[in-house]
Amino acid sequence: MGKNIVQKIFEAHMVSGETGEGNLIGLKVDQVYTQDATGTMAWLEFEAIGIDRVKVPLAVSYVDHNMLQSNFMNADDHLFLQTAAAKFGAYFSKPGNGICHQVHLERFAAPCKIALGTDSHTPTGGGMGMIAIGVGGLEAATVMAGAAFETNMPKVVKVNLKGKLQRPWVTAMDIILTLLKMLTVKGGVGKILEYGGEGVKDLNVTERATITNMGAELGATTSIFPSDEKTLAFLKAQGRGKDWIELKADDDAEYAEVIELDLSAVEPMIAQPHSPDNVVSIKEIAGKKVNQICIGSCTNSSYQAMKAVASLLRGNTIPEWVNLLINPGSKQVYEMLSMEGLIADMIAAGARILEASCGPCIGMGGAPGTGHISIRSYNRNFHGRSGTKDASVYLTNPIACAVMAVKGEIIDPRDAGLHIDEIKEPEKFLINDNLVIPPKADTKDVKIIKGPNIKEVPVKEPFKKIIDAEVLLKLGNNITTDDIMPAGSKVLPYRSNIPAISEFVFENIDRTFSKRAMEAKESGGGIIIGGENYGQGSSREHAAIAPMYLGLQAVIAKSFARIHRANLINFGVLPLLFKSESDYEKIEQGDRLLIRGVIDAIKGGQDFKIENLTKHYTFEVTSNLNDREKELILKGGLLQYVRG
Repeated sequence: MGKNIVQKIFEAHMVSGETGEGNLIGLKVDQVYTQDATGTMAWLEFEAIGIDRVKVPLAVSYVDHNMLQSNFMNADDHLFLQTAAAKFGAYFSKPGNGICHQVHLERFAAPCKIALGTDSHTPTGGGMGMIAIGVGGLEAATVMAGAAFETNMPKVVKVNLKGKLQRPWVTAMDIILTLLKMLTVKGGVGKILEYGGEGVKDLNVTERATITNMGAELGATTSIFPSDEKTLAFLKAQGRGKDWIELKADDDAEYAEVIELDLSAVEPMIAQPHSPDNVVSIKEIAGKKVNQICIGSCTNSSYQAMKAVASLLRGNTIPEWVNLLINPGSKQVYEMLSMEGLIADMIAAGARILEASCGPCIGMGGAPGTGHISIRSYNRNFHGRSGTKDASVYLTNPIACAVMAVKGEIIDPRDAGLHIDEIKEPEKFLINDNLVIPPKADTKDVKIIKGPNIKEVPVKEPFKKIIDAEVLLKLGNNITTDDIMPAGSKVLPYRSNIPAISEFVFENIDRTFSKRAMEAKESGGGIIIGGENYGQGSSREHAAIAPMYLGLQAVIAKSFARIHRANLINFGVLPLLFKSESDYEKIEQGDRLLIRGVIDAIKGGQDFKIENLTKHYTFEVTSNLNDREKELILKGGLLQYVRG
């Protein structure tokens, strides 16, 4: 029987287990990278493990999220990250070098390798033909310390592409938006999407990376394309042709399911507020006046995308009511655009050029005005993520964004009557890595510098036989990690200070949560009730650490998003599933729940009987922990497990 791409890479990296669906497997990892919003905690965790130097072949610490330096905190975190990278043997990508996913694709990603990143959009590297998976910071720290990456083998789903896009107005962004409309934000949970078919040849590496990047919004473990002549061309242009390996699925490879998509039928699409899967064709909602346009992010800020945007803006002027912000994805792109005069075209049209960073996507500047409509080429439009709670954020392709910036309204770009140049992939990219600091060979005199906002990693006590706790909050479906632990310029600087950041947990849903949780901590702690897909979105482990610090014992939900479930386990919080969804309806905030025999249930069949002491009835839940996860939970989390 033939093998698919995922099987080939996994089997070449297998440390333990077999690739059968659902099996627990251990994988050797080639690359680990962090970014500053999650990396501060990841490197603190690595330091706490007590290893002198990273054990993976390549580790990179990026700075791209916390770029606004309104006080000392972000600057101190950046210095900590730089000195930690120097001490522990990692590359350090300085502020201004660009967004981690795009820079990694340009300078480090390679076919047939496995990479972990402390960001949910790490699957961007799948456009290069590599397995790239987003994980929590503690998971990354343990792998950097030499542990295998352990996970349950996902289903492998083939997305069979045929035909060609209706260029130039239809882009790779429209492909992934179409898939989000088809599959929803839960459609990829427990799956790896492997792209194949003749249509793959119509997409270059950065276009493929747009699709794999936003595959995170499907809930997929990761997404991957073959490594072919397009991959070779990109690597040669980056001066890394030696990294190329051909990689394709066997003709008789098998898949759990196959999704067919005709690229010639894909239209310009747009995701409406407040979810990436609330997708319609642009022409269905044309005519709405827009206030803000944001072009860039790790999803759509490649050289080709930015050059196309500049082509559309050249000689045009944005209307007086439109605010246009552009953030190129990397220093490489920024420098090339500047040398070719394309930044000047953007500025002349009225654009505000931001630094090469995540920026408005993570709520770090660029917040829309009250009630404004913001059109973005980004990957997420969750409620309040932009920094403005009542703003309406839409997601679409960068060319459509540029057209809407010129026209001042939502419009199908095919109907705008604007000119766009034919954009070709460069034969050679500008290589200037002067903002990347390589690992140091001699680190004995390197000192890690920690500012006053950087605190030690909190740990949870091991579980006791009984959980007797209050339901602190009852929530609906698709609760995001932005809902649990908000982002933005106000909160992000506290990422290395768990006591301080814990004051913001669920702030946008219930401002009293943190205070009530701390009070409940003194009398047994708290429980959260969730609906389906609890914890979707960002990989931020702070959405698990901070609630744990506040005394959270368990989350009972209909289903969990993959990364958040792993983060809960890594910090000793028990993820439980309703056996009957009707029991979800009965529970209310403030109910007191008693779970007896917790340790025996975890070790045994993982069935738990819960007594609702407030309403005087009993219901059943279960957990689906694998053997390793059982050990982690019983130890109180991954850090205690690794320390022994």
